[in-house]
Amino acid sequence: MGRSMVETVMGAVVLIVAVGFVTFAYEMAQVKAVEGYQLKTSFFKVGGLTKGADVRISGIKVGTVVEQILDSSTFDAVVTLSMRPDIKLPKDTVATIASDGMLGGKYIRLMPGKSKEFLSADGVIAKTKDYRSLEDQVGDIIFLATGGDEDGDK
Repeated sequence: MGRSMVETVMGAVVLIVAVGFVTFAYEMAQVKAVEGYQLKTSFFKVGGLTKGADVRISGIKVGTVVEQILDSSTFDAVVTLSMRPDIKLPKDTVATIASDGMLGGKYIRLMPGKSKEFLSADGVIAKTKDYRSLEDQVGDIIFLATGGDEDGDK
């Protein structure tokens, strides 16, 4: 009877430590959605960006992707961002889709401009740079290395 009680107590301790570890990891990973004001921006292609992806400035998480829809008139991807309320972005801010390395996820990188006017809640980030996939980049390198031109002549 004594051995079974010790095993039960040790099992409970292990479970408590595991729950503490998972809670700590969740808090440190900043996987919670950012609550704040919303902005929209449009891209020609999003390259695997997902709902819940980070929005970062200088590598610091300042927002979250909350929605992606297709604009039926322009066929652009319209991305809705939830931004921290303490972050005020200039109107000439540029949004681009970046990657956390070869196997990492995608996120939106914001490069604030110098404008004295700021985007309001439900505003639109008008300046964007479309996602450049690895295939696009390799194609450009091959194109430059082979001396090709835009007409296909050599």
